[in-house]
Amino acid sequence: MAETDNGAPPRVLLVVAAVLAVLFAGGVAYFGLKGSTSAEPEGDTGPLPLVSVPAPQAGSADCAKLVGGLPADLTSNGKTLSRRELAEPAPAATVAWGREAVVLRCGLEKPSELTQTAQLRTINGVQWLPVEADGVSTWYLVDRSVYVALTIPQSAGTGPLQSISDAVVANLQPQPLRF
Repeated sequence: MAETDNGAPPRVLLVVAAVLAVLFAGGVAYFGLKGSTSAEPEGDTGPLPLVSVPAPQAGSADCAKLVGGLPADLTSNGKTLSRRELAEPAPAATVAWGREAVVLRCGLEKPSELTQTAQLRTINGVQWLPVEADGVSTWYLVDRSVYVALTIPQSAGTGPLQSISDAVVANLQPQPLRF
């Protein structure tokens, strides 16, 4: 490499190195941003395997009416969550939406957390019993003829709960609480 009078590399070499560095940085930024902003579907990523839980009323007319009246998509933090296919054997009266699945199960047994002192929340005219767990919240519908559990990732926001509450109001009549 030829040196100049002051011992620095030739100016042309410095310019080429600077141009290459800028191009490399631009390429990294472009592909990094392209990868992080590419639109991947929020819905089906393959059948969702779910374990069965006791649901003695899953085959009831009320569960059939509710499941039939559920929306095809839910909105969660501005994203659309599409229905997911459930892996076989799929639990009866169960529906899921999105990649980090929001899961609704109808016809469950009375939740053990439902006591006369339980803190209930009313959302769009529906009474729910929230139960927190690691990274998810399960909301139990407690004022209708069947018990329903809606499990929501903590990252989901309130949109799914509001949409499901609207579907409950449209399809199931209120009932007195059963402790």
